Amino acid sequence: MPERLRIAFFASSLVSAYWNGAATYYRGLARALHARGHALTFYEPDAFERQRHRDIPDPPYARSVVWDPGDPSALERCLEEAADADLVVKASGVGVHDALLEARVAGLRRPGNRVAFWDVDAPATLARLAADPGDPFHALVPRYDLVFTYGGGDPVVRAYAARGARRCVPVYNALDPATHHPAPPDRRFEADLALLANRLPDREARVDEFFLRPAAALPDRRFLLGGAGWEDRAVPPNVRRAGHVGTADHNAWNSTALAVLNVSRDSMAATGFSPATRVFEAAGAGACIVTDAWEGIERFLAPGEEILVARDGAEVAALVAGLDAARARRVGAAARGRVLAEHTYARRAEVVEAALGVRGARPAPEPALAQGWAE
Repeated sequence: MPERLRIAFFASSLVSAYWNGAATYYRGLARALHARGHALTFYEPDAFERQRHRDIPDPPYARSVVWDPGDPSALERCLEEAADADLVVKASGVGVHDALLEARVAGLRRPGNRVAFWDVDAPATLARLAADPGDPFHALVPRYDLVFTYGGGDPVVRAYAARGARRCVPVYNALDPATHHPAPPDRRFEADLALLANRLPDREARVDEFFLRPAAALPDRRFLLGGAGWEDRAVPPNVRRAGHVGTADHNAWNSTALAVLNVSRDSMAATGFSPATRVFEAAGAGACIVTDAWEGIERFLAPGEEILVARDGAEVAALVAGLDAARARRVGAAARGRVLAEHTYARRAEVVEAALGVRGARPAPEPALAQGWAE
């Protein structure tokens, strides 16, 4: 492919993180790819009040085109424009017209370009296919030149290969040091353990186990719960709700609490090899991270040294009870050093270029897990 690509993304949103957990991932990759000379356009629907809750202006590293999902001609204009790109991407979870976009983007393949499906929730997509043999996406998977995923490792690569994917390449979440870094503490976010996570059906039981159960067990410790949807959830008296926390406050959030908690969604925990965006955000700020256990974590951060791992709520409570500020600083500093060395979006951009065969691209770094190629 050309040394400098024109890349068109059909995705949930680049400019709004509201009910959009992939925003940081998109921004980090877009900034890194732009820095390497590529031109990116994100086509995103005006849906789910995201445009009313934008948290960044149009960025200098990508063009944002917002289309009206109620106007069929608006999407057609976007598809017509995107057809000229060197790489056209349909991301999972756009939220509106996903099935239509899966078919239409696959249909934009022509000599001289590539089309890719970028799965930001591979466990959910694969579960959807397993549950419905008649899903039209079964026939579309082989029509894409590549499937990129932002997690899942070899299990996801094998699953996509079994469904006819030509190539499947994990491009994991990472850190953008320009946006996520240490910040001065903020009294609003003082806590012994802080969890920032929107309320989702396939994560709520794990939040109960790994956050609310430890809070109940440690009544003298301070717990802070951020994210949308928790307003009517009963919580122990030592849990304070912060509501939606905008991205502008994430560095202060991660730099203030004694420790921050990562709780995976059910499907991500079951699949493994799926570090959440928030893990790298927190590590970039030098936070002491406590995470629920999942397979493959040691490929990204060293348990006990760069991240603290718990198998259940009782272990979370024990970790918090035994944690002092000195150890929290050591763990946070070690995590920050590791992600700056190995897990930045600049490194991930090299993986993308290598997968696409970009002329002049440097060889992709050896990943923590081997990228899978299914021919």
